[in-house]
Amino acid sequence: MNFSKISAIEYYLPSKVSTKEDLLLDNPDWRMDDIEEKTGVKRRFICDKDETAKDISILACNQLIGKKVNRDEIEFLIIVTESPEHILPPLSCTVQDCLGLSTSIAAFDVNLGCSGFVYGLMLADSIICSQGYKKGILVCVDTYSKYIADDDRTCRPLFSDAASAILISSSNKKTIGPFVLGTDGSGSDDLVVKNSGTKSYDTSVAKSLFMNGSQVFMFTMRIVPKMVNDLLKKSNHDINDIDLFIFHQASKLVLDNIERLLKIPGKKVFKNYSSVGNTVSSSIPIALAQAEDQGMIKKDSLIMLAGFGVGLSWGATLISLSKK
Repeated sequence: MNFSKISAIEYYLPSKVSTKEDLLLDNPDWRMDDIEEKTGVKRRFICDKDETAKDISILACNQLIGKKVNRDEIEFLIIVTESPEHILPPLSCTVQDCLGLSTSIAAFDVNLGCSGFVYGLMLADSIICSQGYKKGILVCVDTYSKYIADDDRTCRPLFSDAASAILISSSNKKTIGPFVLGTDGSGSDDLVVKNSGTKSYDTSVAKSLFMNGSQVFMFTMRIVPKMVNDLLKKSNHDINDIDLFIFHQASKLVLDNIERLLKIPGKKVFKNYSSVGNTVSSSIPIALAQAEDQGMIKKDSLIMLAGFGVGLSWGATLISLSKK
């Protein structure tokens, strides 16, 4: 029987860094100390005006290709993004061509945000397990800064642009799964970019990200503890069996309350939102890579990954990832 594993993770953060001083230049009335107390975010990484999701996806992938995998070994490419260059063609098709990958590979996009890595991982795992493929790349990339107004106090202090490239390979043992996934589209208007597709609004509606912070927070507090407990039950594990929890890096307020509700010791919850910000679909793979680099992942560590957000959508899984 075929299984899959995460073999390597690389990521790219744009060179432009935004601090509270930058935000205050545009918004001198913002109480940044109070905002940072809630978000926990000290800096954000922002793409240049002409730098796109395609550009940073290629930069992340090039850190894998030639170092962790040969170009001709790649059999599929999945790109999770909510900020492609175009509605069509799919970003995955243009990235395939730019990377010089074989035209015989499968390449497709997944339009999901903060839960997107978990969904993408499920798809990559399914492709390898059911089709016998050996290696593929899962890319998570978002450039939310292009949707955020300068005076948006809810979103601008939170979000960073980023791309991550994850090598998924075949394995002789099960290291990924099971999965718990969910969707509640009744909350779709709580995180939305209007005038970004084929639905027309009047000209007074800006093409910018809107987030109903209080509603998204309440959704998270309602869904995440249940999701975690559902996954534990499905996998026949107790919460104490989990060596490390890597949640979507939504904000300090969100992660602190998840810890509190689930009674998880703080040392078991990895956090990097302070230095990286909320990178949407890349937040879990970047956190996973940094946790490994910091020696927090030991041989046969059992790790829970949990994403939640835009959609409203959520997903969690268990992985075993040994320190290389």
